[in-house]
Amino acid sequence: MTKEQRFQGVYDAVIVGGGHNGLVAAAYLARAGRSVLLLERLGHTGGAAVSTRPFAGVDARLSRYSYLVSLLPDKIVRDLGLEFAVRKRTVSSYTPTERAGRPGGLLVGGGEDRTRASFARLTGSDREYENWRAFYASTARLARRVFPTLTEPLPTRAELRARIDDEDAWRMLFEEPLGRAVEERFADDLVRGVVLTDGLIGTFADAHDPSLAQNRCFLYHVIGGGTGDWDVPVGGMGALTDALAAAARAAGARIVTGHEAVRIDVDPGAGSEPSGPVEVTYRTERGEGRVGARKVLVNASPQALARLLGDTAPDAPEGAQLKVNMLLRRLPRLRDTSVDPREAFAGTFHIAEGYEQLARAHREAAAGELPSAPPSEIYCHSLTDASILGADLAGRGYQTLTLFGLHTPARLFEKDNRGTREVLLAATLAQLDAHLAEPLADCLAVDADGRPCVEAKTPLDLERELRLPGGHIFHRDLSWPFAEPETASASASAQGAGRWGVETRHPDVLLCGAGAVRGGGVSGVPGHNAAMAVLGR
Repeated sequence: MTKEQRFQGVYDAVIVGGGHNGLVAAAYLARAGRSVLLLERLGHTGGAAVSTRPFAGVDARLSRYSYLVSLLPDKIVRDLGLEFAVRKRTVSSYTPTERAGRPGGLLVGGGEDRTRASFARLTGSDREYENWRAFYASTARLARRVFPTLTEPLPTRAELRARIDDEDAWRMLFEEPLGRAVEERFADDLVRGVVLTDGLIGTFADAHDPSLAQNRCFLYHVIGGGTGDWDVPVGGMGALTDALAAAARAAGARIVTGHEAVRIDVDPGAGSEPSGPVEVTYRTERGEGRVGARKVLVNASPQALARLLGDTAPDAPEGAQLKVNMLLRRLPRLRDTSVDPREAFAGTFHIAEGYEQLARAHREAAAGELPSAPPSEIYCHSLTDASILGADLAGRGYQTLTLFGLHTPARLFEKDNRGTREVLLAATLAQLDAHLAEPLADCLAVDADGRPCVEAKTPLDLERELRLPGGHIFHRDLSWPFAEPETASASASAQGAGRWGVETRHPDVLLCGAGAVRGGGVSGVPGHNAAMAVLGR
């Protein structure tokens, strides 16, 4: 392979990967006066937080992979002066059901009186609603205490427990399987399922999984912003990463795309140019080159970091979700005529997510079978932010739909990814159709070639397109937001070691991707924390 011209000099920081966390780190370090080079493999920055027009000839700019914002601290937006905003959804969730042969559902949102009345219609009394209020009041108090710690030095378990200062909440979320709390507090199967779903986003686990993976997932889903709200990014998710890239460049960071890091050498030989304590070898279409750095921040998975360092990679995790993007000519009518579709789809529209349905879907998938009633949840971005649609589409009533399916682990797609994807998509949409007064297919828009505007991604698709290990959207199972003893794989990832949860066994190499402690989701937290580690703050 030919050799490419090297970058001149040694950078204070070289960042590998231009996803949102890498961009956050680049912006912080450049604003602090450090020389920063960011190397991105693809032809654009953004990673999984991008907006694209996936349907040929259709002016709809969708958040293609990640799609809602909760864990991004206002602190990062303020510190970096980002031109980025989110909007609240008017409805939190709607969950359709059929009981005694009659369609109905649970609407959460639209004011306390309306939510209370919806609980009463579903369950026959105010008991479940009062339990709901008490439960989420408890998680809200916990959120106000935990969320600010995400951008502080990593606390110990004892320090975080003292800060929460609520033994019941601590036991419920940090010590006992989430299923126990759900079953103790709620009696209605549908209500139980709505609560549990926040513990299963991108996490293949049962309510009573002894690993508490579901608890960790639930925790991150209810602490965002100190409120647990999941907000809509104005302009789509790409608006965030575009703003981050602009902030990093404005501060002096150099961002180059089409540059794939292939090796990291710690303590390279003396006299070898470039002469930094760390060297990064990269590849472009023109050949290979090297660049020296005082610090290297890796915005990639722990597995990718291990390969770059020549270490043994930790076991690959397993993603377990189906992501579907759709464009409709209009929203479908519901069988439950008491709810306007514009309200039902504005929040999270739960499908086949009753408590027992979720348990059955997990058992079936764990046994190697596609769930017979695939659980999923949908929301309509364009109801809250019409700017993602071209003026012509918005004027004619077009709407987007984003669907996120649960309990579909990567193993189910290994023999025939394409065929299994088609079967699962059809089964998932059939579950939605059961609650509609008309088939969803009748509402779908078509692209310039006459094809329905539907795009589905399995874990294997995400692994191929974004290099997410096993298609896992968090790079690995989410960690507790406190320091834990080092594990055998700490050499390849943060795993709780160090002051900020981003450190590796090499003091000049940091992990700033979702696999860092307190990573996962669109938060910017690992990028912020890696920058703070470099700056010694």
